[in-house]
Amino acid sequence: MPRDIQHTVSPGVWTLAWRRLWRDRVAMVSLAIVALFLVMMVLSGAGLIAKDWAKEVGVNYAPPTFQGPDVETAASGAAAGGPAAEAAPDQPTELPVQDPLADALAAIRGETKKAPGAESAGTESQNVDPLAEVMADIRAKGTKAEVAEARAPTLPLGGDKWGRDVLKKTIKGSETSIFVGLAAAVVAVFLGTVFGALAGYYGRWLDDFFNWFYSVFTAIPYLLLILAVAAVLQQKGTMTIVLILGLTGWTGVFRLIRGEYLKHKGREYVQAADAIGASNARRMFVHIFPNVSHVVLVQMSILTVAFIKSEVILSFLGFGVPVDVVSWGSMLNEAQNELILGKWWQLAAAGTAMAVLVTAFSLFTDALRDALDPKLK
Repeated sequence: MPRDIQHTVSPGVWTLAWRRLWRDRVAMVSLAIVALFLVMMVLSGAGLIAKDWAKEVGVNYAPPTFQGPDVETAASGAAAGGPAAEAAPDQPTELPVQDPLADALAAIRGETKKAPGAESAGTESQNVDPLAEVMADIRAKGTKAEVAEARAPTLPLGGDKWGRDVLKKTIKGSETSIFVGLAAAVVAVFLGTVFGALAGYYGRWLDDFFNWFYSVFTAIPYLLLILAVAAVLQQKGTMTIVLILGLTGWTGVFRLIRGEYLKHKGREYVQAADAIGASNARRMFVHIFPNVSHVVLVQMSILTVAFIKSEVILSFLGFGVPVDVVSWGSMLNEAQNELILGKWWQLAAAGTAMAVLVTAFSLFTDALRDALDPKLK
């Protein structure tokens, strides 16, 4: 008897949605790609991968390994004492080190060259320079370190102008860009859900106030709005970008959630909750919210994609992350100068990674929207 009862139980909304997603091959492949990027972001944040992304491991503008070293790379590798030095024995293995303190030290030595009373004695005494031996040791150690440090002539996906690995920069940049997209989407969805629930449930003057507030934000073009806020704050940082995007991107969620609450607040189950003495907050977030949560989930997926692209645009224009933080946008900003010199690999790596993630996220969002549609069976 219990088996018959179990078979007659209807599956829930989320169970049906998962079954629809499971049957959609494009959705599952997209979900796997998104999950791979999320795992990569977590591992990078924990310092397990790409921890030494800022280390200069290759020669300047090291090409990708599949392309092989070019003439300029071989020459710079020989100068740095790298593997290319063996192929070019005529090249000097050491470069003269120009000391920026030489002129200042020479002036100091010239002023203190003669000891007091040297003229009366008819002899010239030479003062011992206390900085000479120290500076000589520093120069010797620096020259030895430069000669001993071997830089690779090629890297898996190439190197930037400082010789940093582009592959590791791309992985580390994904941590920043994806974190900004997810965190800003959480902030925007939270604000839009709360504002929309209050406006749609209570109505009257509160609804008028939030509609006026919504109209002010939507009257300004979105990209111009975030650029204006970023210019006013004048403080670069990851959390600053999260706040800029989150505080300006809640309008779309507000409009949808307000409409859902206007539709649900007069239904029978809400009136039944009112009859049993449920408070307004309980009716809003315990009874109505689960029935509109699919809208919130889909909007969060859409905003994550939009905010990843917005972070790239902000960093590309110089309003994004600071110089000591790498993101896909900062990599594209650097690549625009490298592209003039024919160094295309940093642009290709950052652009390809962003395109793959955004495409997979967009396809998964479309599939999730269809799976959560109650009209589809």
